[in-house]
Amino acid sequence: MKPKSIQPTHVERKMRTEDFIVSKTDAKGRIIYCNPIFIEFSGYSEQELLGKQHNIVRHPDMPRTAFRLAWDTIKSGHEFFAYVKNMSKDGSFYWVFAHMTPDPGANGQPIGYTSVRRCPRDESLNYIQPLYEQILAAEKAAGSRDALDAGYQVLQKHLAQEGKSYEELVLTI
Repeated sequence: MKPKSIQPTHVERKMRTEDFIVSKTDAKGRIIYCNPIFIEFSGYSEQELLGKQHNIVRHPDMPRTAFRLAWDTIKSGHEFFAYVKNMSKDGSFYWVFAHMTPDPGANGQPIGYTSVRRCPRDESLNYIQPLYEQILAAEKAAGSRDALDAGYQVLQKHLAQEGKSYEELVLTI
């Protein structure tokens, strides 16, 4: 978990189009591998990242609903795509388009997860940011006990209006 003393700033770090951030976690979400681009953008050293929960880079602007959907999907053995706002050690932020996949063990159950992130398109971020703000507002208004249900309802209503699944939405914006 990231130190509570890190305060988000309004400083954005833009990924280069040729960059790929790669990390692998164990089944509990603890980082077991991180490539140099992840180290660069996170602002942490490799030693500070290895063994830590992947949420060390979670930005408070990200709705919990997005992570629930991600974990439910990859734990069930399916790949997951999402736009994610991450926070660096210095409080700056960077957006990624993430592709998360389960790493199956001998019994077919995930023994870990691999995430490859690339630079998102500005048009996609212009679409997803207001949606995330709506979901986050619903989560906060509902309180911690009902936050995930409230956020999920906002997401489902939006998907119904678009006539798309979550995966179709993120792959087409």
